[in-house]
Amino acid sequence: MDEGSELSLTIAQIVQRLKGSHLHSQIERQAKECLHQPEIKLESLKEDVRSFLKTSGWERQLQNAVYRELHVQLPPSHPAAPPEHLKEPLAYMRKAQASWEKRVLKSLNSMSTELGVPLARMRPAAEQKELSNKWNEMGTDEPDLTSVRPVYAPKDFLEVLISLRNPNHDGSEDVGVRSHWGLIQVPLNVRDIPQLRQAYSELNLTSGQLGIDDHAHIHPDMFENEYVQIGKKVVLEQDSAAAQQYSRQGCPTGLRADLWALILNSTNQPQDVMYYEQLTAGVIQHDLLVDNLIYKDVKLTASNDDYYFVFEDFLYQVLLCFSRDTAVLEHFKYNSATPPKSFIQGKGEDEECAVVYPPNGVIPFHGFSMYVAPLCFLYNEPSKLYSVFREMYSRYFFRLHSISSSPSGVVSLCLQFERLLQTHLPQLFYHLRQIEAQPLRIAFKWMVRAFSGYLSSDQLLLLWDRILGYDSLEVVAVLAAAVFAFRAENLMEVTSLASAEAVLADLSTLKVMPLIQIFLFATAI
Repeated sequence: MDEGSELSLTIAQIVQRLKGSHLHSQIERQAKECLHQPEIKLESLKEDVRSFLKTSGWERQLQNAVYRELHVQLPPSHPAAPPEHLKEPLAYMRKAQASWEKRVLKSLNSMSTELGVPLARMRPAAEQKELSNKWNEMGTDEPDLTSVRPVYAPKDFLEVLISLRNPNHDGSEDVGVRSHWGLIQVPLNVRDIPQLRQAYSELNLTSGQLGIDDHAHIHPDMFENEYVQIGKKVVLEQDSAAAQQYSRQGCPTGLRADLWALILNSTNQPQDVMYYEQLTAGVIQHDLLVDNLIYKDVKLTASNDDYYFVFEDFLYQVLLCFSRDTAVLEHFKYNSATPPKSFIQGKGEDEECAVVYPPNGVIPFHGFSMYVAPLCFLYNEPSKLYSVFREMYSRYFFRLHSISSSPSGVVSLCLQFERLLQTHLPQLFYHLRQIEAQPLRIAFKWMVRAFSGYLSSDQLLLLWDRILGYDSLEVVAVLAAAVFAFRAENLMEVTSLASAEAVLADLSTLKVMPLIQIFLFATAI
């Protein structure tokens, strides 16, 4: 396809998607209402209406909505390409994802059978009333979860990624022996350090950064004061693209919540609050088996975390609502995964009686609640917290637990991590491999959670600033490699996987930005 027809197709897709949106009806209503104003002249009607929409801020809102669509929609492709090719072009990746989905669903169904608990049921009136009364203090409720186990943990998922092979690829053609050192054996293109330096040029050692304490060339107060002023202007302008560019150098603590919401085009208008309340009502009316998985996960992770245990109630509220939100299904248009389906009881296994389960199509796994926990520092209004989390998940986090060839997908991140270490710390990689302490076995749990629960909360938010700023999870793989580089001396002395894990057990004292900067820009090539 040539550039012109590609652009036309993109514009047509975006127009189509925005046509049914709440924003479209709001702009339409405003345009009609402005016709009664004296400054609108019949002879220049089109220009006058456009000018009115611009000065009253609607044009900017439309720009932000278009900007969001450009981030989440599929890239234009050949009109004859089948839909599954658009979601994931590589057949062996699609096959691996489908087989993993079957395994996860089987695990969920067998749990339902073992526990004698249906996948979904209507709550009795008394139970609904009780849940409604304690909605804001669910952390005090202690359901018996001893027999509930996570459907899967990251290490189970890693084993699937390690077994991935491209049936059409001849490994003997690879140049050099190093390509076989790592656990990930699929031929995907990932960026090397020179390419990363180019892509992440704003992180170079001479640029001002939030999250760096010791600037030799510029007084930190001077940089920070000026930088905060620019941030305030960006928030005032309400421009998603400018907010995204700005967050590449970090977001000031006081502006981060507004900047992230702006980048994600998360508005929290009355209709969003109402939608959240409808989801809450859905939680109160129906009990799902996945609710137990959510309870168990929060208890096993966030409740035991020094930073996040105070947000236990928020986490239950957001995650229970999330599991019932059918709007989340929208992201399966560009996700290699397919929403799991189950059959309505008593109807047999007729495809017409199959329903998406859970309603959002996402089965939570061990550590899932840690995608929400850091956001609780930024938003204390549940509906706002919810809409930001849903957008973060639909743009980024789903990629960390689905099998795809996307550059931000977990397979590419694992491969990139291994390549960076093999290229720049070959002795360390070889040593760890010899003692059966493959680096990826240690780093995978960090990457699959985007480091949530491993870094201190302030450092994690600085890392997530850059994920949003660069619209990519690539920086997660770079940080994982940088952590190994930082602890290389100690790791060269270990003699087992257990001792290597002990060296890397506590990341809470690490400073994220200096590590990434030094690894990217001070490494000799």
